[in-house]
Amino acid sequence: MNPDVKETEFPDTSPSDFAPETNLSLEEPPLLPPASETETETSQQLKQVADRIYAFLSGLPDYLSDFFGEYRRPIITLGLIFGSIVSVKLTLALLGAINDIPLLAPTFELIGFAYTAWFIYRYLWRASNREELAASFGSLRDQVLGRGTPKI
Repeated sequence: MNPDVKETEFPDTSPSDFAPETNLSLEEPPLLPPASETETETSQQLKQVADRIYAFLSGLPDYLSDFFGEYRRPIITLGLIFGSIVSVKLTLALLGAINDIPLLAPTFELIGFAYTAWFIYRYLWRASNREELAASFGSLRDQVLGRGTPKI
């Protein structure tokens, strides 16, 4: 070893030097401070609020059934209007997505033109075919509205 290097001396440390000094006795638990009047008032107010919430929630099913019974027609009407708006929005979004696909929109347009030409040739070109179309519309109308069909 090198004689010029001195070994450093460390102070003698024992485990008792690192133990915290506590004066707690295991026989007596620490006491909590007494509750003040404001804490008891706050707990009473919280209990009153909880009781009101419980009373409201327990009567909620009866309230909702009475409300729905009284306003059934307007609620159904609003629901149908909302459903119609959502379905129109979804249809427009779907058509927009289809129009973005290359060659699909022009193909559908050609199919539509071909079907329109066939419909005009088949049902509108001659008078006898127009009468047939009017008769089939009348039959469909009677089936939908329930006219002319015997009830069993």
